[in-house]
Amino acid sequence: MARTPSTMPDLGLAAPDFALPDAVTGRTVRLADFREAPALLVVFWCNHCPFVKHIEDAFLDFARAYLPMGLEVVAISANDPERYPDDAPEAMRELANRKDYPFPYLFDHTQRVARAYRAACTPDFFLFDRDHRLFYRGQFDDARPSTDEPVTGRDLRRAVDAVLAGEAPPPQQTPSVGCNIKWRPGNEPDYFG
Repeated sequence: MARTPSTMPDLGLAAPDFALPDAVTGRTVRLADFREAPALLVVFWCNHCPFVKHIEDAFLDFARAYLPMGLEVVAISANDPERYPDDAPEAMRELANRKDYPFPYLFDHTQRVARAYRAACTPDFFLFDRDHRLFYRGQFDDARPSTDEPVTGRDLRRAVDAVLAGEAPPPQQTPSVGCNIKWRPGNEPDYFG
């Protein structure tokens, strides 16, 4: 299994705009829909990645705990569905319904949004403050499919607690690690080299 780290863009960057279809409802979800939120978490996600599967249930518990506190969450799959049919919108819808995802699960068919966020892997987390400025980018926690580390969400929980409390970003931010985003041939971004 390939291990790709997140790119860790500079804190304070403005959230790139998006308008993407929710695989479950078909409704277009936009960045502007979250303008009143005290915090927004954008996570690049997919169905088939073992790194995502390893934390999925804990991440869903995390989201269900923090959504009532004001955190908004959107998951985005940007994988090429032709080469990875498990990540096609129909499969996304089935998984989100079966697991009762409490947040929109969006499909980035053009991969433009993933490129704008400098997303590299799944999962890849981008937490924004109320002004939609990047507050945290990094791992959920130290757990990986190949380790015995418990899945706690410790790193992301600390960041969300800080942003909701109006505190400074955590000084220590460790890159997320996961499967690389499955770029369509010829669509690979240039921010890796």
